[in-house]
Amino acid sequence: MIQSIIRYVHGYVKIRVEGYSPERFLNLCSHHQIYIWGLTPCGNAYEMYMSLKGFKKLRPIVRKTHTRIQLVERMGLPFFLQKYRKRKLFFISFFLCLGLLYFYSSFIWDIHFEGNEKWTNETLLEFLEEKEITPHMPKSKVDCALIVKEIRKAYDDIVWVSASIDGSRLRIQIKENEDTFREADAESGNTSDDSTASKDGQEEETLTPRDLVAAKDGVITSIITRTGVPQVHVGDTVKKGDVLVSGRIEVKNDAGEVIDYQYQASDADIFADTQLVYTDTMSTKYKKKHYEKSERRLYYLKIGSRLISVGTLKNDYKEWELHTSEHQLKLGENFYLPVSYGSKIVKSYISKEKSYTKKEIQQQLSQNFQLFSKGLEEQGIQIKDNHVNIQIGENSASAKGTLYLNESIAKETKTEIMQIEDQGQENTDQKDTD
Repeated sequence: MIQSIIRYVHGYVKIRVEGYSPERFLNLCSHHQIYIWGLTPCGNAYEMYMSLKGFKKLRPIVRKTHTRIQLVERMGLPFFLQKYRKRKLFFISFFLCLGLLYFYSSFIWDIHFEGNEKWTNETLLEFLEEKEITPHMPKSKVDCALIVKEIRKAYDDIVWVSASIDGSRLRIQIKENEDTFREADAESGNTSDDSTASKDGQEEETLTPRDLVAAKDGVITSIITRTGVPQVHVGDTVKKGDVLVSGRIEVKNDAGEVIDYQYQASDADIFADTQLVYTDTMSTKYKKKHYEKSERRLYYLKIGSRLISVGTLKNDYKEWELHTSEHQLKLGENFYLPVSYGSKIVKSYISKEKSYTKKEIQQQLSQNFQLFSKGLEEQGIQIKDNHVNIQIGENSASAKGTLYLNESIAKETKTEIMQIEDQGQENTDQKDTD
């Protein structure tokens, strides 16, 4: 590919060699380092390609070999420029186009987000606009590291951000998480400073005494304790708030009296059988749209901040909906131009009230329950059994029942610090009295 471009820039020709000994002609070309390619026999002659520079060296070789050279075709940039040398407007337009492309390529014309689900594109664009980061800004003013820092600082549930410039597009990749920003930084370790702060926070959190308490009512089915003192056993019934594993360890003397306490962060895997009341309600009626033929259309062309439109959206429809379609012009994959076109269509419709069939209601409620169950399973919650029934009324239908689950119910809470000074003072006073 590169070699073809070089040949085109320097120019090359296609020739036909005829005579008594064309083989000698080829040998002499090789001896004088004249590069030949595309050699093909053509009757009693040979056709081949050679560079323009090599073609100019052929005269002594032709005389020596008594061959005849016929120029078949001229190709390359020098011949193109020679052919169109009088068309000044063409060259002016060509170089003007190159200049405009170079000028436009120094700007950001599109901001593209990937991975965002909770935060919409519009919300993030408004935030960036507050930080003076907008389309149509020069690339030289785009600080990707600062963009990453500002987004992570403003949104705690965004745990990873990457900003890069692809052509004329600013590409921002986002990873969202329900955990806090600091916890996410500790897991990902994106920067050395943040990572150090996160590690310090984790160490401090580890040293803080913690109990594990029940997050909900249930019957213990499994408990594996790594640190702490278990307060329950398999088969015990617990209520929300009960201590499952204590982070306070009693230190006793020979008489069995508590003389001190040691504290640690409890750590355990505790599962229990729990119950969850499930309720899902839907209307048995819905509105079906019947579209009419009447509609309004508007076509527009947007060049930078200027808008050129044809048509109108004004209407007197009682019920209507707007459909918008917009496309931005681009060269290649990532070079976006500040030109976009699109259309807006207002469609008129009449809505009529319809009723779902019994089968449709059952399918919809069953599908909702399956999605709900899948969400529980993704959280590591096992559904052991369910007693969910569908009830269909005149205006509404519902799926109600109880789910029997097996899940982790441990929740961290700070350990209460106990004081033993009063107890020690009472023992001293009692000895003095005796």
